[in-house]
Amino acid sequence: MTVSLEQLRRCHFAVDLGAARTRIYVKGAGLLVDQPSAAAVNTRTGALIAVGEFAEQMMGRTPDYIRVVRPIAGGTVVDIEMAQRMLRQLLGDKTRRALRRNLRLRAAACTPHDADPLAQRATTETLVGLGARKVELVDTLIAAAIGCGLPVERPEATMIMVCGAAATQVAVLSLGSIVTAERIPVGGEAVDHAIVQHLRHEHELILPSQSVRPLQLALSGNGLTAQGPAQTEIHGRDVATGLARSVRVDTAAVREAIQTPLTGVLDGIGKVLRACPPDLVADLADRGITMVGGSALLPGFDEMLREATGMPVHIAERPDICAAQGLGEMLEGRIEPLVLNPLAA
Repeated sequence: MTVSLEQLRRCHFAVDLGAARTRIYVKGAGLLVDQPSAAAVNTRTGALIAVGEFAEQMMGRTPDYIRVVRPIAGGTVVDIEMAQRMLRQLLGDKTRRALRRNLRLRAAACTPHDADPLAQRATTETLVGLGARKVELVDTLIAAAIGCGLPVERPEATMIMVCGAAATQVAVLSLGSIVTAERIPVGGEAVDHAIVQHLRHEHELILPSQSVRPLQLALSGNGLTAQGPAQTEIHGRDVATGLARSVRVDTAAVREAIQTPLTGVLDGIGKVLRACPPDLVADLADRGITMVGGSALLPGFDEMLREATGMPVHIAERPDICAAQGLGEMLEGRIEPLVLNPLAA
């Protein structure tokens, strides 16, 4: 593997910093935190008002002196101080005190594929601010593959697609390492934006921020497939009058609007397959693609990929927490490294 399993076994907790949600795994206790990556701050006093689920509910509903911020964007920390304050509150005093009893506190964290040194340093400094003496960084692709049970240590190809809020990462893994990978700047947020723009231009309707979720809009049932519902009712605000209004939306038109950002994902899969050795591509014809990440639950997304690539497409059992589970598996020492037996002389 590209990371040392022995060093990861010495870590006491692991953090999966996502654009949408933050997850914290504590060794021996399991996944303790799974909350939105959001914090509400009083701009007059600088006091932290709320974090996680409550802070996200406040988004778009606060007075002028309260600001809801997201200190993490695309899996990268953009505000170190706010990220530290958010993580302290999410962990809670009891857990923080228990972790600080370790004089050589070690932490692990997921980083996006090909994250630049500045982004890696921001993640490291964030966890050092929580008391970690040593921080191990793990590629999100490897952590997610381990978390969903893929045989990454074997000399055979496994293809994983991490569908995040800000980006989609596609990779082919073999012998515990990344053979070829691609990071596409298209995620769940791009799909949300495409739906918002379609409703604004075609129906002159503005949606509340809390309602901009594909699963809560027109993509119920079979979603992206033609077998989905023909129409659905959407509630929002009229662009001209500002009054509340409901419209009947043709889901076929919504599916067409969503195709544009999702086409970028298909292009990324094509690049990965073209750069992959032929022997590994032959393995993938049988095993197909495993989808993880919160956006993998977009109804009909897997069917669209299946039709476009001609390969089997599977969604992990708990796609949203696979990366955190993978970190936990490595922390608990449940992953054994591949042992090569040299030929006898």
